[in-house]
Amino acid sequence: MFIGFLVFMVFMAFILALWEIQIEGKDGWAANSPGWRIEKGWIVKLTGGRPFTGYHLFMTIFLIAIVHLPVFFLGWTWQLECELLGFYIGMVLLEDVLWFALNPYYGIKNFRKGKIWWHKRWWGPLPDFYWILIVIAGLLLYFGHTVI
Repeated sequence: MFIGFLVFMVFMAFILALWEIQIEGKDGWAANSPGWRIEKGWIVKLTGGRPFTGYHLFMTIFLIAIVHLPVFFLGWTWQLECELLGFYIGMVLLEDVLWFALNPYYGIKNFRKGKIWWHKRWWGPLPDFYWILIVIAGLLLYFGHTVI
């Protein structure tokens, strides 16, 4: 069952990446979106130096809401919350990598330090926050599949 869960996560990340490529095209991080953006201040520090955009705020709220749909059928538990948040974090992390891999303006060969203006800090081959999100998603999925 867990394998099916992971396959579905990859499927959703794939669809989300293709959707976001259609929205952003070559202009990653909603650089040319018509919505609002904040480029200075404390909120930008929280986003790792990336602009805080209306696009990303509302996309995040939408995705978290959709991921929590099972709560309405199963009821809320800590274990389910861990599983859902682990799914969400894993999905958006995979989506970000797939955005580069599938985007004809970038390609996976350009997924490296110095080629992507919105990924400022890298630890080895990945942006710094990827490593953090991998650990958080892994822990949440672990606790979501074991009894807390």
